[in-house]
Amino acid sequence: MVQNSRIFYIITALLFLFAASLLSATVVSAGTFERMVMPGEVIKGHAKYENECSRCHRPFSKKAQKGLCLECHKLVSGDVKAKRGFHGRSLEVKGAKCRFCHTDHKGRKADVVRLDADLFNHSITDFPLKDAHKKVKCLLCHKPKAKYRAAPVKCVKCHKDDDAHSNRLGSKCAECHSMKSWKKPRFNHDKTKFKLKGEHKKTYCNRCHPNERYKKTPKVCYSCHRLDDLHRGGYGKKCAECHTPKEWKKTEFDHAKTEFKLKGAHVKVSCVKCHKGALYTKSNKRKELPKSCVGCHKNDDEHRGRYGKKCAGCHTPKVWKKTKFDHAKTEFKLKGAHVKVSCVKCHKGNIVKSEKKTELPKSCVGCHKRDDVHKAREGRRCEKCHNVKGWTKGVTFEHDITRFPLIGQHAVAPCEACHSSSNFKEAKRVCVSCHKEEDVHKRGLGPECAACHNPNGWRLWRFDHDKQTDFNLDGAHSGLDCRACHWRVVRRKVSASGGCITCHREDDRHRGGFGFQCQRCHTTKSFDEIEMAD
Repeated sequence: MVQNSRIFYIITALLFLFAASLLSATVVSAGTFERMVMPGEVIKGHAKYENECSRCHRPFSKKAQKGLCLECHKLVSGDVKAKRGFHGRSLEVKGAKCRFCHTDHKGRKADVVRLDADLFNHSITDFPLKDAHKKVKCLLCHKPKAKYRAAPVKCVKCHKDDDAHSNRLGSKCAECHSMKSWKKPRFNHDKTKFKLKGEHKKTYCNRCHPNERYKKTPKVCYSCHRLDDLHRGGYGKKCAECHTPKEWKKTEFDHAKTEFKLKGAHVKVSCVKCHKGALYTKSNKRKELPKSCVGCHKNDDEHRGRYGKKCAGCHTPKVWKKTKFDHAKTEFKLKGAHVKVSCVKCHKGNIVKSEKKTELPKSCVGCHKRDDVHKAREGRRCEKCHNVKGWTKGVTFEHDITRFPLIGQHAVAPCEACHSSSNFKEAKRVCVSCHKEEDVHKRGLGPECAACHNPNGWRLWRFDHDKQTDFNLDGAHSGLDCRACHWRVVRRKVSASGGCITCHREDDRHRGGFGFQCQRCHTTKSFDEIEMAD
């Protein structure tokens, strides 16, 4: 306890003395006090600032120390700001205090750098070690007593004696040499303005670069292949338009890049057949050749100009004699039997836009007027029944869009069953018109056969007298034949009286004496039974 008290008094006295020195410089000089509290000698590099503590320290402020360090060590400060070098890249250094690694006051010979070359991670520097550089000793690049940052980073600084080109190729050694092996150079010619392709890859460098002359090397084919030009300059100097680096003798011209792309038989046509003279004029302009079909095939035109000059509309590059016209692009698309019809059968005159052009009809009746057995009585829309497969083949008609849709047995009945003549509009829609012989009612139930019968079968009839009329059939009435009540001929709507007396006048023994309200006493079970209502 006494020991601690003494230490406390000593520290208090020192602080008092330090505070007093700040208030009065006359009490004790600053240098004397700093030497009193200095923990030890600084390193040799800082020796000249040993009496100037303010160079590295600020009273009562440890945070200011890092800033003071960087003020002197400007190169390190620049690295930190630019995030380069060890101090600018290392995550361990970032944000750390300088004194954590570079502790001073350890004496003149103290090593405050404390660099372990064997454990140092070179990848966080501006020069990561790769391939063969990993095996190089540190002293080969970092000279003794020189700062580590002073080590050269350019190839030529270390490999000057290895430069077999005597600096004629400049200092960018990495364009050819790699870190794997200096003696095995590899130059990426694709990064130049002349990429090596085909046979050029196998050509020796000195064949194009004699005496290692790399500047102003010609890049035009004609400069090297003038003696190989069989055209004697007639096709110009743009050899690359036909010849390729794969092989000079095998030409390959991309005609698709011109205004006339070769297709079909044109691909096999010899160049000289179209290009009979020089390709270029004396002013180095390409000579224009005709691009229209008629320009070359005028003598092959069997139509003698009647079909115009747009030969490509029918003829194809595959074979001139085999024509193929896309009629779908016109206002009349060919389908069915029309596809096989000869062009001249419809196009007998001119088809080009001129005063002599012949306009063709597009409606069926325009060509098939003679084939119309209906004599125009069914209208001019032939396509309603006929189709392009054949005028008399698969004739169909959408009967459902008429006023008489075909249902049940009507759908399978032959057309002739109802249409006895080619004038289909004469056919009647009333049932009795066709089923007169089958009417067992002898018109007693009128012409509205559909009230009971249906198209599924004439004998499949059904009539609900209770729901469809105002006279319910019950008692003795339920078993009666229809003709018992409906025996008169009805020409229009069926109508019958619901009064009993209408049918039972002869059964009335009262001779009308009790009136005509028979149902007041009689029932439908039997007329002879009397059951008077209350």
